[in-house]
Amino acid sequence: MLDRPGAPPADALRDTTERWIEAFDAALAGRSAAGLSALLVADSHWRNLFGISWYFATFSGNATIVAELLARGAEVRAANFRIDQAALAPRNAVVGGREVVEAIFTFDTANGPGYGAVRLLRQPDGLAKAWTISTSLDFDSICEARAGGAPESTIRDFAGPDWLEARQAEGAYDDRDPDVLIVGGGHAGISVAVELNRIGLSALVIDREERIGDNWRLRYRGLKLHNKTPVNHLRYLPFPTTFPEYIPKDKIANWLESYVDIMEVDFWTRCEFEGATYDDASQRWTARLTREGDSRTLRPKHIVLATSVSGTPSIPRIEGIEGFKGEVLHSSRFKAGKQWAGRPVMVFGTGTSAHDICQELQAAGADVTMIQRSPTMVVNVEPAQLYDKTYLGDGPPIASRDILNSGVPLPVMKLAHKLVTDEVKQLDAPLLTRLEAAGFRLEYGEDGTGWPLKFRTRGGGYYFNVGASELIADSKIKLVQAADIEAYVADGVKLRDGTTRKADLFVLATGYKGPDHLLTQLFGDDVAKRVGRVWGFDETTSELRNMWTRTPQPGLWFVGGAFSQARIYSRYIALQIDAIEAGRLAKAG
Repeated sequence: MLDRPGAPPADALRDTTERWIEAFDAALAGRSAAGLSALLVADSHWRNLFGISWYFATFSGNATIVAELLARGAEVRAANFRIDQAALAPRNAVVGGREVVEAIFTFDTANGPGYGAVRLLRQPDGLAKAWTISTSLDFDSICEARAGGAPESTIRDFAGPDWLEARQAEGAYDDRDPDVLIVGGGHAGISVAVELNRIGLSALVIDREERIGDNWRLRYRGLKLHNKTPVNHLRYLPFPTTFPEYIPKDKIANWLESYVDIMEVDFWTRCEFEGATYDDASQRWTARLTREGDSRTLRPKHIVLATSVSGTPSIPRIEGIEGFKGEVLHSSRFKAGKQWAGRPVMVFGTGTSAHDICQELQAAGADVTMIQRSPTMVVNVEPAQLYDKTYLGDGPPIASRDILNSGVPLPVMKLAHKLVTDEVKQLDAPLLTRLEAAGFRLEYGEDGTGWPLKFRTRGGGYYFNVGASELIADSKIKLVQAADIEAYVADGVKLRDGTTRKADLFVLATGYKGPDHLLTQLFGDDVAKRVGRVWGFDETTSELRNMWTRTPQPGLWFVGGAFSQARIYSRYIALQIDAIEAGRLAKAG
């Protein structure tokens, strides 16, 4: 979203949005289908993030939205819609190639206060109609209302446990069970735990690694975040201004470790989740754990799988690879390139990890060959930030930016991302031309929508160029198409042209499995069938399948994704679980 030069004066923008919101509030209160319909363009979209009813979906089309708003608005008594000038003064913007008036509003429901964003299109008659609307419950206001009460006592009990002793006892769960067990201690799992604690529920995070942050710390040496720091802040404790634009993995790992301590998250390291069974009568899980070699059983009401969309290595079946007698390892086990100096290495894959590993190996003096298995999107790292422009530059606080960003429904996101992809292709044209000349196969996502939707559908298939593409174009990193490999031989590969390429090491940079791949193993066939697919877009709701919302299995939840997704959506998990425990919401979706 970009402010437009020569935009209408602030008073005019305010008047436009105030007139629309007043008419919208009146039409909803009067249950007027005609009144609501007159306020929406034909191709309008409403994204409901649990704001008006406990439903996570995008509704598209004037008639559909009117029917859903009337039904769901009456269900929760949605009313008192008003523009929130403090969160964002109404402004002129461009979204998906359209000039809109963009504003944030608040409202009331039986479930608590809410907020949302609206994007209005000016009409020839001088009025405006909504193109997109989003609605969410206001987590902060709900938590702040509950926090009211007597101030903390200043009287100290010197005979009782001190803060550290109390924290250690609380986190041991010796005489109680957590309300929520979170499996996976990355940024997504930690974010959910913080929000659950804030709303008044107990949450325990478990992770198999030795140390908090090891899921970042133990990855390959050159890894950094590939989008800029302003996009990636954690809730309540933003990164310091001294942090670099692209944060290195070890800095991220150390920050997560500090964040867990500061936010008082209960966290067990060296703890393996062995599986769980659900008891319908008690509405609790029996979760089997192995902690530091000892068996432990917990009976939480809810389990959140926060193993991410990039948590478990995906190792494909490559026909004939057993003929290779050198070392074969997945990219998750690759640590550094120095030991391979002067030796031939082949890296299978063309995503971000594959490129980074090739670049590190080449810098260390290895003879590197990249094996391309499928076309891949390449975008220089700076133009790649155009997809995240909501968060970059001067503007409103991050809370308001999150409202705007999460308020973009999928159909509009596709329009916007296609325009950005066209722009970055032009900016990167010299490099892309050189890559194609070197034999690299390129593609740009479904309908040219770029990398963000590739991430949301398959979790990869793109590379933010930080130098490896130039090395490929200059043949400093060699390139072989997988289709050109005739056979795998003891010391490398035999190509269809009769030549042989030698290798001492194969690195399989072939990505990671989806969050649902362990369902059968951990919960059994019945649960796996009941839940179905996780991640990728659902055709009915236009939202990610079974993510951040109730699943068909009571008490089982999935979270994951980028830092910004964890920051935005983790509070919706907390809101739903809180409503379930209060008896306001059914346990399964």
